[in-house]
Amino acid sequence: MREVVLDTETTGLNPEAGHRVIEIGCLELLDHLPTGRVFHEYLNPEREVPEEVVRIHGITAEMLRSKPRFAEVADRLAEFVQGARLVIHNAAFDLRFINAELARIERGLLEAAEVVDTVELARRRFPGATASLDALCRRFGIDNSARDKHGALRDAELLAEVYLELIGGRQPGLDLVVGDTAAALASAAAPGKVRRPRPHAPSEDEIARHRAFLARLKNPIWLA
Repeated sequence: MREVVLDTETTGLNPEAGHRVIEIGCLELLDHLPTGRVFHEYLNPEREVPEEVVRIHGITAEMLRSKPRFAEVADRLAEFVQGARLVIHNAAFDLRFINAELARIERGLLEAAEVVDTVELARRRFPGATASLDALCRRFGIDNSARDKHGALRDAELLAEVYLELIGGRQPGLDLVVGDTAAALASAAAPGKVRRPRPHAPSEDEIARHRAFLARLKNPIWLA
């Protein structure tokens, strides 16, 4: 099963008001495990980034002026996510922004085999509990100490760990069990050192003492 964990950072909350995507972070999972393949881009939004938003993710307009525009990365993004199930925290927000960017350049909407919203997963599993990424990291003991500010790729990496826990988790190192078992079987099958049998027969003294002990028993059951 191929999945892509996706996250974005934006200049605001509403693409219809002119806000834009400024960072996209994706990482690939196969059978729920990271493959190491990622898609990560900072984007020039061609507008200012409000100060109140900069306080959240730390990304300023000045930092983005030399970055590519969305149109320049759209093909690579589409190729990376094609055919995969998307895993997104608050999926409606990110998809709304990405599809607004695609519509702006007259491209088709983002195609995915399926979308999993981890906020909805968390709310079904823990009704009434906070479903933020930070809260879920705390719940599952996932180290998010480096997350002093939001970041698309960093948050996608954390979300991949949270997602694994939400769907039931896995035994650490499970992917190595087959190899370890094969090695153990090979070792067991190898010829070992032959030991000479050790004598276990009782000595004459032990036999005499055993007979003396039996003689003191009254009405032993083997004589009944």
